[in-house]
Amino acid sequence: MESLSEFMEITEGKAKIRVPRSSKVFYNPVQEFNRDLSIAVLSVFSEIHHSEKLKTRKRQRSPNVNDTIEIEPVKLEIGTQTELGLEILEALAATGLRAIRYALEVPGVKQIYANDISKTAVQIMNQNIEENNVKHLVTSTLYDAAHVMRKRQFESETKFDVVDLDPYGCPTNLLDPAVCSLADNGLLLVTCTDMAVLAGNTPESCYAKYGSISLRSPACHEMALRIVLHTITNVCTRYGRYMEPLLSISADFYIRVFVVIRTSPFMCKSMSSKISTVYKCRGCNMTTLLPLGSAKSDSKNMKFTLLSGPPVDKKCEHCGFPHLVGGPIWTGPLYNTEFLSRLSNYMKTEEAEKKFNTVRRMRGMLGMMQEELQDIPLYYTVPSLTNTVHCEAMPLRYFFSALVGAGYRVSSSHCAQNSVKTDAPQSVVWDVIRTWVQTHPVSEKRLQNSVTARSILSKQSMTEIIFDKKYNTVPKSLQGLVRYQQNPAPYWGPGTKGNSKQKVILSATEVECETDIKCSK
Repeated sequence: MESLSEFMEITEGKAKIRVPRSSKVFYNPVQEFNRDLSIAVLSVFSEIHHSEKLKTRKRQRSPNVNDTIEIEPVKLEIGTQTELGLEILEALAATGLRAIRYALEVPGVKQIYANDISKTAVQIMNQNIEENNVKHLVTSTLYDAAHVMRKRQFESETKFDVVDLDPYGCPTNLLDPAVCSLADNGLLLVTCTDMAVLAGNTPESCYAKYGSISLRSPACHEMALRIVLHTITNVCTRYGRYMEPLLSISADFYIRVFVVIRTSPFMCKSMSSKISTVYKCRGCNMTTLLPLGSAKSDSKNMKFTLLSGPPVDKKCEHCGFPHLVGGPIWTGPLYNTEFLSRLSNYMKTEEAEKKFNTVRRMRGMLGMMQEELQDIPLYYTVPSLTNTVHCEAMPLRYFFSALVGAGYRVSSSHCAQNSVKTDAPQSVVWDVIRTWVQTHPVSEKRLQNSVTARSILSKQSMTEIIFDKKYNTVPKSLQGLVRYQQNPAPYWGPGTKGNSKQKVILSATEVECETDIKCSK
């Protein structure tokens, strides 16, 4: 181990950690948002978990008590062990920064297990745990992450309440043991940084890793989220379990999902209605979804049926090009609206204002999620639509006002700027573009060189479109907040994976390497 002079000290939240200077790694402040959001989610989840534990204990002591048990709110303490609190596993803890912040900032914690496979990383972690005075809450372990989770699954009477997976790249090799080691109603946190794979650059690699074909499209970031949620669902249903997303975000160079794992063989059957195949046109990028099944309930039971397909013709009705087939992807909600509301309310408190440096960005992103249309998977982007027909760019407010004026619902997506979610048919979307082109014509030269543009613009508009120049796309509740984060510096991101000879293995979302240095995870 290096001397104290060979370490650099990093302060974030209430935690102070040391990282060896010789490792050529430095702290990535961009990922403070990731850790802040995780702490906020766990703080709200801890209250819900503790309340449910109290209700369960009361039912066990009084079996005849009515199911609607009222529990008085309990103020959970931070930094002390809570009897009915959360047992948290950070499977890939590296320097222990995240685990230490959980101990110092999340209320209602019983025990945190910080694991890493690197002996040097665990030595550094132990020093950081001791210096932050959280030895009573944080226990370090030196194992393969899958081993820790399987050991808890088979050798312990209780399972983890929270499992946090923050690997370098793809986490799928850890999902099976993670799902099996979680208690019922436990929370699984997963980060994926291999966005090139999930966004459609290498669909064959995406299938090999996630069991789904990714497609290049304007909505690739949301599709990446939905691919990961499908993969988690697929793992859960093997064990008679299912998942419900509490929060799913696409931010910066990664995606992060927070899902609750529950046990119900019956609910597993209904998951087929929330998984869909994706058909994407090669020419105009229009996407059409086909669910794997349908689940309809009546007063007595639920009926499961298969659907006929494909939902599209051999050639696209708008431009005449053939379709690519991708997926399957998750097409259920990305968020739990009740949890999202509680989390948003928590972010407005004075406690959150003092605790998080990224509070304005979190408020903005959570506010956008509350405005999103939950029942509309995937989105359009206005630049992509105008580029398809090679016309002048259209302001987002014009597009929104046209769809609202035509009687359809519309919202943005937190995944991308200039994004549009709407329940308007694809033909209406193109009618908006056709109406725009009437006053912003496309040159004949561009039309001659684009079969797609000629095919779309040759059709007659069937919808009355009116543009409102004064339409405001930003709700009053979101004005003044950070809605989309800009890259804060050049050459930033998850870094590149190094070789096994390096001494310190740091989390991909915890540090960033200099451009000529490789970091491991």
